[in-house]
Amino acid sequence: MPLFRTLLLAALLLLVPAMAQAEDGYALWLRYRPLAPAEQAKYRGLGSGIVAPAGSPTVDATVGELQRGLGAMLGRTPGITLVRSNRIADPEGYAIRSDKRGIRIEARSDVGLLYGAFRLLRMVQTLQPLDHVNIADAPKLKLRLLDHWDNLDRHVERGYSGESIWDWQKLPGWKDPRYTDYARANASVGINGAVLNNVNSNADILRPEWLAKVAAVAEMLRPWGIKVYLSARFSAPIELGKLPTADPLDPSVRAWWKAKGDEIYRTIPDFGGFLVKANSEGQPGPQDYKRSHADGANMLADALAPHGGIVMWRAFVYASDAKEDRAKQAYDEFRPLDGAFRPNVILQVKNGPVDFQPREPFHPLFGAMPKTRLMFEGQITKEYLGFATHIAWLGDLWEEALSADTGRGSTVAGTLSGMAGVSNVGSDRNWSGSHFDQANWYAFGRLAWDPQARAADIAGDWARMTFGNDREVAGTVTAMLAASRQAVVDYMTPLGLHHVMGTGHHYGPALWVGDLARPEWNPAYYHRADARGIGFDRTSTGSNALAQYAPEAARRLAESEDYLLWFHHAPWQRPMRSGRTLWDELVFRYDRGVAAVGTMRRQWAGLAGKVDAERFEQVAAFLSIQEEEARWWRDASIAYWQSLNRLPLPAGAAPPAHPLAWYQALSFPYAPGQAK
Repeated sequence: MPLFRTLLLAALLLLVPAMAQAEDGYALWLRYRPLAPAEQAKYRGLGSGIVAPAGSPTVDATVGELQRGLGAMLGRTPGITLVRSNRIADPEGYAIRSDKRGIRIEARSDVGLLYGAFRLLRMVQTLQPLDHVNIADAPKLKLRLLDHWDNLDRHVERGYSGESIWDWQKLPGWKDPRYTDYARANASVGINGAVLNNVNSNADILRPEWLAKVAAVAEMLRPWGIKVYLSARFSAPIELGKLPTADPLDPSVRAWWKAKGDEIYRTIPDFGGFLVKANSEGQPGPQDYKRSHADGANMLADALAPHGGIVMWRAFVYASDAKEDRAKQAYDEFRPLDGAFRPNVILQVKNGPVDFQPREPFHPLFGAMPKTRLMFEGQITKEYLGFATHIAWLGDLWEEALSADTGRGSTVAGTLSGMAGVSNVGSDRNWSGSHFDQANWYAFGRLAWDPQARAADIAGDWARMTFGNDREVAGTVTAMLAASRQAVVDYMTPLGLHHVMGTGHHYGPALWVGDLARPEWNPAYYHRADARGIGFDRTSTGSNALAQYAPEAARRLAESEDYLLWFHHAPWQRPMRSGRTLWDELVFRYDRGVAAVGTMRRQWAGLAGKVDAERFEQVAAFLSIQEEEARWWRDASIAYWQSLNRLPLPAGAAPPAHPLAWYQALSFPYAPGQAK
């Protein structure tokens, strides 16, 4: 028996290192793994201990994070002094400087100290030297929010990573520690706000018992510099107040919202404000009473203004009876209202004019509303880009949109007051359903802090922080990210094709669907393919959506092959710059997309033994799914186009694996994330 116990203990001790190295993704990019002795040596001449100003919850969080991170990575805490300083102009900005005594982080506010601490931790995680550091930084945008499309029953619309993290049934009595880790992750990339509930909102969130739950979440996020916001249902005065109307010009309605605003701020003194989806996809709004979007937004803004709150009014609108091109509707409705909104109203505009597609031209409202504050809305959750199982680096997508020249004297980034990202966070242990999808959450925060940052630099930081500083691992992960978004565009929507996904759930190809009640619900509406050609004519001979852009921007978009089928109905035999015909080019791009996923699989397989087993195996499995589904997209698309154009495949191109009818018969009634 003693021998058995000795052997058992020895076996357990042998398991400890392996167990300690197991990773499930919960730590995100804040892993704080011990550095090698040679790496630790770089930071030995910086003294020891932390000197901080009188405590506040935010200062306490900052000191705790530095002790946690530096203690884990270096085995000790170098000399760090945190100083509140009026020399830093921006209330969220910071400066980091080093001398022989250690490192000094200065900021005007406690949250600036927090951001400076996370910047310092990032530098150590990525092995940057600290002995001569002299950095000053501040956010370019004041509003940097996550929008949670989370319902009160914990179902997440367009969510692919489990249930909502907000466990409303247990709140306010149980404040899940996971909320603190969520806040830490957001603060580490500068995100300073969270809209807790779905834009397709439920008025119940504004009831007193629910506001108490919201206040409990706000209490946990507050030390990390994060305000809470709520999506407000426009018809709440009817549903909660029992009023006969929600007309924004009705005095009783205005009084109801003012009283509700006062109640919210008594419960949550630092409440950020409302996000509103109105008169879109069946949601109630001011147009129900023949009022304008400005009338509705201003009524809510007046209710929140005494408390410093804002209203983020979404520009995503398309009417059920619209005869016009869907891509034009937001511009047509909002451009005439420029200058009509209150100062505390911000118009929240999607990155493109349709709906979070793998590639879209920038939204024409950017640059066209100089008298109105604008927010950029991007979708971190991948509703149209393969859900959680496809690697698709959205840093490139957002950089492409943010850097676009509006033709009106500014890039898209230069028109912004803030950025909002539709969250991909859920209750899955790894937060986002996929280890690689964490990169998009990270990239959104970094780009919201600085919309002119380079996505490639952000990808490199994330790779090192998430998978380590091994040159082969970090280089491979960064290369995979760099190739991934174009791969998805190629095998799903090449050359400007868009919205050809399965209807409702948006899973897989459904180019043939054209019999739904509303035209813009049908994929066939967007590609308009027939025997002669393919694409949506948005030039002067078609819907003329191109005219919504400034002339120089319109010229560039009209000439771009990346947007060819977005703006033109082109013949199948049109010659392309490659020398191929349009048909041959389409097939080439489908094949290129599938091949790129195969390359990513091989690249990842080459990291076996260099990445912990748990994360390695999930990524490998998901890449296998992605390659299979990329072939499905390629084959189904080619089969459908051939049914229309009757053209042969280019030499060397493989025929689809199945006849078109096989793909058309596939059905996915339980695909995740659909609206409820």
